[in-house]
Amino acid sequence: MDNEVVMPVLFIGHGTPMNAIEDNPFSRKWKEVGKILPRPEAILCISAHWETGLSMATAMDKPKTIHDFGGFPEELFRQQYPASGSPQLADILYNRIKISEIEKDYRWGLDHGTWSFLKHMYPDADIPVVQLSIDYTRDMQFHYNLGKELSFLRRKGMLIAGSGNMVHNLRFARPNKEGFNYEFAYEWAGTLNDVMKKKILAGDHTSMINYRTLTSEAHLGIPSEEHYIPLIYALGLQEPEDKVEIFNDMIVAGSISMSSLIIGNNIPHI
Repeated sequence: MDNEVVMPVLFIGHGTPMNAIEDNPFSRKWKEVGKILPRPEAILCISAHWETGLSMATAMDKPKTIHDFGGFPEELFRQQYPASGSPQLADILYNRIKISEIEKDYRWGLDHGTWSFLKHMYPDADIPVVQLSIDYTRDMQFHYNLGKELSFLRRKGMLIAGSGNMVHNLRFARPNKEGFNYEFAYEWAGTLNDVMKKKILAGDHTSMINYRTLTSEAHLGIPSEEHYIPLIYALGLQEPEDKVEIFNDMIVAGSISMSSLIIGNNIPHI
């Protein structure tokens, strides 16, 4: 499984589950990303939608497709992403990670934070996928450090993706009849998103870990941490020679940032 290619790292702003079935700027870009990246041996995804009281990794052969949402069209609930799991990757996590024991999970599966973008990137579902949970009992520095410890997987052909949103406040969201609004963004959401992009491009991970100091209204853009933490994993995986490419750089519904990252060396422009 060892591979001389150092795989890139992704942070995906996944937004509404409807992106899974819509042809829109975000889903089209996910298709493009899937075509230009080196083909992974397996995918490890840290999704905002799996929070646990300890770190866990899906370890089953055939993870189920989880429809962890409500109030959407029936077509969305019919979607399946029948990728195989990778008990071998779960074993590697269990045996190699030292910062925290990674328990093997046989009950979860692939939630929409994972399959909503993978079904566009890899529509044949022919690459094994494992999810890593977010331990909600741990602080931001822990998640960053765990990301760093996962970096050896990049040299084993693994694509690691964090999936959440840099700015995510559903209480203030103002969707239009099409489901999202490109025309309007709260000033605080735009300011916070811009500050974060500047810090990321400058390699200032300390400021991102201490995100509440970024702007005076960071609490509005990140009222809870589950959608932000996957970004911290991606930043923890960045190595000194890596560059960062930002894509899908847009705020929708006023308060949800779709801004996404490819982190790696010699990454193609998209």
